[in-house]
Amino acid sequence: MGDKHLDKERILVMFRWWRKGGGVIALFPYEEWDGEKGTCSSYEHFGQHGGTDYYLVMAATRPATPQEYQPLIDELSDIGYRLRVITRRGTRRAKKEV
Repeated sequence: MGDKHLDKERILVMFRWWRKGGGVIALFPYEEWDGEKGTCSSYEHFGQHGGTDYYLVMAATRPATPQEYQPLIDELSDIGYRLRVITRRGTRRAKKEV
C-alpha cells in the first residue's frame, strides 16, 4: 500500500476474527498485494502489513465485532489511516463511491 494510507481518501477495510487462535486481521480488499490476483493487503497487531489470500482468510475467519476490532482500528488511525469499515467486498464501483 505504500504511502497511500496517508492520502485523504478513505481506505475500505474489513475486520475479521480468526476462528482458530482468535485475533483480528484487517483486510484491505481492493488493495492487491504485489499485483497478485486474489491477494490483498492486510494488517495485524503482530506482523503488521502483509499480503494475504483473500479467499483463504475469509474461509478461516468470521466477521469481527466492533468491540473486537476497535483496538486495531485505533492502531491504524494512529499511523495515519482514514478508514471506512465494510462487511463484505462488492464491486470495483463501490470503491469509487468512497
